[in-house]
Amino acid sequence: MTTGRVNPAQRLEDQGITGLGQVAYNLTEPALIETAILRKEGRLGQGGTLLVETGKFTGRSPKDKHVVATPSVEDQVWWETNAKMSPEGFDALYDDMVAHMADGDYFVQDLYAGADPANRLDVRVVTELAWHGLFIRNLLRRPEREELDTFEPEFTIINLPSFRADPAKHGCRSETVIAINFDRKLVLIGGTEYAGENKKSVFTLLNYLLPQKGIMPMHCSANHAPENPVDTAVFFGLSGTGKTTLSADPDRVLIGDDEHGWSDRGTFNFEGGCYAKTISLSPEAEPEIYATTTKFGTVIENMVADPDTLELDFEDDSLTPNMRCAYPLHYISNASKTGLGGHPKNIIMLTCDAFGVLPPIARLTPAQAMYHFLSGFTSKVAGTERGVTEPQPTFSTCFGAPFLPLRPEVYGELLKEKISKHGSTCWLVNTGWTGGAYGTGSRMPIKATRALLTAALDGSLEDAPFRKDKNFGFEVPTQVKASAVPDILLDPRRTWDDPEAYDRQAEKLVAMFAENFAQYEQHIDDDVRAVAIG
Repeated sequence: MTTGRVNPAQRLEDQGITGLGQVAYNLTEPALIETAILRKEGRLGQGGTLLVETGKFTGRSPKDKHVVATPSVEDQVWWETNAKMSPEGFDALYDDMVAHMADGDYFVQDLYAGADPANRLDVRVVTELAWHGLFIRNLLRRPEREELDTFEPEFTIINLPSFRADPAKHGCRSETVIAINFDRKLVLIGGTEYAGENKKSVFTLLNYLLPQKGIMPMHCSANHAPENPVDTAVFFGLSGTGKTTLSADPDRVLIGDDEHGWSDRGTFNFEGGCYAKTISLSPEAEPEIYATTTKFGTVIENMVADPDTLELDFEDDSLTPNMRCAYPLHYISNASKTGLGGHPKNIIMLTCDAFGVLPPIARLTPAQAMYHFLSGFTSKVAGTERGVTEPQPTFSTCFGAPFLPLRPEVYGELLKEKISKHGSTCWLVNTGWTGGAYGTGSRMPIKATRALLTAALDGSLEDAPFRKDKNFGFEVPTQVKASAVPDILLDPRRTWDDPEAYDRQAEKLVAMFAENFAQYEQHIDDDVRAVAIG
């Protein structure tokens, strides 16, 4: 039995999946919420939100992610970070998952990944949980109802949290599995209720497919000037660097907060929603994101709520510090209606330097931009993890290593080519520490960071005097006119009480950069090798 709206030639049985119970196609938000509550998958929260918990998996399971090593992809995939699965193992996994689905009820969402119609991916997501259908409906882009009548999925994702994989039979690591088969155009997910696996599987697909079309997939946020999409900025950054906060500028239009493409036509958002962390979220610091936590259809994931009032506790991380909310992008008042922007005029690479060495902002050449893009540096600080007693560097290449099916240099070369072709100005922005390392210095003032970004985006920073940093080789402004940023903040060595201690810390960080970058040197051009640090 089927319900909902679907292309009559593209039902699951047309894809060879038969013997199911009720299949609900493309239910809208009210129906998905009602069904999830009736099935006891979650609770109705304040404002019509849906409160859910994901069990033992409260984050992604990257070690359980596999790519099927078919002949067409085996020589292209970056196997250092992608576990192999044999075609035979995948075929057995698929057969067992389809058998597991027999007589069960399922939810299908047909969605677009990509705001640019010329470069989008048409994705079908099949879930056994109604709230997973709501989640991915919020996160991807929703076709118009009449478009569903002719929708033909290019890739299909099947997500069965109740299924347990067999490592010996399927060639995976554990009972949890995420397996991508680019030849069969299938993604199989089993053994985890964490909904983020759906979102990041789509991102991984695009990271493989788009470079073949000369399109740069980016793990970044993006915004543009009001009434002027040509003035677009993108913000790369790992967790904790301020990617979401700094791009959500009320004076600019938000294109998206996490995943974008850069084609010959400009910038486009992959998604139609946001998946925001909610720990310590406040109405003062991020009022618009905070407001989504009481809006109809928002999925509230792994948050503690008052048992009587269902008021959310934004400080209680007893379920997980990775508590999140998933909501459609139009819940943000200054969000772009099209999800499209121009070629990035400015590219911002964000880092949280807990060593207190990097300046608050620096200008990069295209070769330096590729170097820092491949490095993907930020740092863990003491107290964030057991056993961490001093700042520890974290290097995640291209600001998204877990989602890269191809070698990092593929994305680095694409970025460098597009920067050179379109004349983008690149900046490295440190939102970490100044006046000393973590524990001695202080966090970079957010007002100073915003003032420097404003000066970079409006072009006034280009007129500032610059110096060449002796440790990293990039250019650092020495003065920013008409700004509240004190000159001393622009020279991190001057902010330290002991300049020689700064020199020792800088030497240590330079050595860490050099050690990490050695893995890429044989794969890069001479101009990037020439700007390598250390």
